[in-house]
Amino acid sequence: MLARLSPQVRQYLVVTGNYWAFTLTDGALRMLVVLHFHALGYSPLQVAMLFVFYEVFGVVTNLFGGWLGARIGLNRTMNLGLALQVVALSMLVVPSTWLTITWVMAAQALSGIAKDLNKMSAKSSIKLLVPGDAQGTLYRWVAALTGSKNALKGVGFFLGGALLTSLGFRMAIALMAASLLLVWLASLTLLRRDLGIAKHKPKFRELLSKSRAINVLSAARLCLFGARDVWFVVALPVFLAQSLGWDFWQVGGFLAAWVIGYGVVQSLAPWITQRAHGSVPDGRAAFAWALVLTAVPALMALALARGFDAQSVLVGGLALFGVLFAINSALHSYLIVSYAAEDGVSLDVGFYYMANALGRLLGTVLSGWVFQRAGIAACLAVSAALLAAAAVVSVALPRHRTAA
Repeated sequence: MLARLSPQVRQYLVVTGNYWAFTLTDGALRMLVVLHFHALGYSPLQVAMLFVFYEVFGVVTNLFGGWLGARIGLNRTMNLGLALQVVALSMLVVPSTWLTITWVMAAQALSGIAKDLNKMSAKSSIKLLVPGDAQGTLYRWVAALTGSKNALKGVGFFLGGALLTSLGFRMAIALMAASLLLVWLASLTLLRRDLGIAKHKPKFRELLSKSRAINVLSAARLCLFGARDVWFVVALPVFLAQSLGWDFWQVGGFLAAWVIGYGVVQSLAPWITQRAHGSVPDGRAAFAWALVLTAVPALMALALARGFDAQSVLVGGLALFGVLFAINSALHSYLIVSYAAEDGVSLDVGFYYMANALGRLLGTVLSGWVFQRAGIAACLAVSAALLAAAAVVSVALPRHRTAA
């Protein structure tokens, strides 16, 4: 049956399969680290600091990884990402006395490099597998890849909580490392060797994007993901466990359900936005959806400040936030692939995801610091401010389907 598919579709399936496998381990690892080290008595800010190198090296990787992918090929950068994740997981399969903050931060640094090599390679590959005049197909393929990835990340959150409860930290990590090693070995033989190699070999000085549209979209992306992670990374799981008394299964299950739902909505985003706008989206759509999303954390922060039931506000409000955030994220993911130049596509996509990683870094640090100083309502207020900034920036995006 696979033999009857076109070469482009077969490569898309390989890329998607790699991305799926990696995402499962990435989501599970995050939940394992947050819950395990919180249970050991680490403060919210200390837990956040465990992920700082993950995000810092994600910034560096996206910037240099796009250049590297254009020179050596996206198949090599994707396989390198899989291999580094196996190494990062293996670093955590050590006696508990070795698991110092420095050691875990180093493992997370490798995982951050691996994640962003893998993501940059997957998103860039799609641009090369879809004809340039098929913008509707491009939007659907990007939304399907991104949405399914995020749904599986949610499964990974649940998997992390379940494995921590049933197997313990070390055995859970060992099982994930062995499984991903098998995926990496399969990928070495299945991915096309010339995928993504630029005809014009980019110079090192060409790392920064020269496109105004990509620069503006990157700034909006930074604010968008900072707004999510300021409450999502540390504040929410710690609040659920510490203030509401939820156990590991409940915390992991809620975050898993949130991300799975978010991924499903992302996959449906082309249908939702095309019904609203009548065509593939442009900068006007990005502005409008960001503005609508801004209201959700602002109203949630106000409700918590006025003494409304915290569990009801968080569960209901974050469900709505997830739907709207998924649409915003899918719009951005389509626009960057659409705006990017086809020759050396990974340069533009890498620069954009560098901004994405900067947003996650900002949100991660703020999540631990703001929560520790002022609580979950303050995290949501900061989220609303960052989303308002994303909407303002999006005003400058092109009001047509592709960048000039």
